[in-house]
Amino acid sequence: MRWLGRWVLRVVVAIAVLSLVAFAVDWTVYKLRGSPHSTVAVSQFMSVPLKGQATEYDYLGTANVPCAVALFPQGGQDPCWHLRRNPNQWEKVGTPAY
Repeated sequence: MRWLGRWVLRVVVAIAVLSLVAFAVDWTVYKLRGSPHSTVAVSQFMSVPLKGQATEYDYLGTANVPCAVALFPQGGQDPCWHLRRNPNQWEKVGTPAY
């Protein structure tokens, strides 16, 4: 049983180290390329809670959203590959006033 705990710990540490190395390499390439940015057309929606547990969904239109050309989020922006795979953005409004 003791060897199982050691292997689990080794696997967790290996995953953490690989994640940090991947992020560091991505950040370095992102900076060496001059912080490349692009834009992606995204459909924006809003969900508004109503009385009686009902919800209203409103289409806000399409907007060009800036994104980072990188594997991970860089410069405070989502990666372009993620926005292209998920072109719908939802905004949730607070609870209804009764």
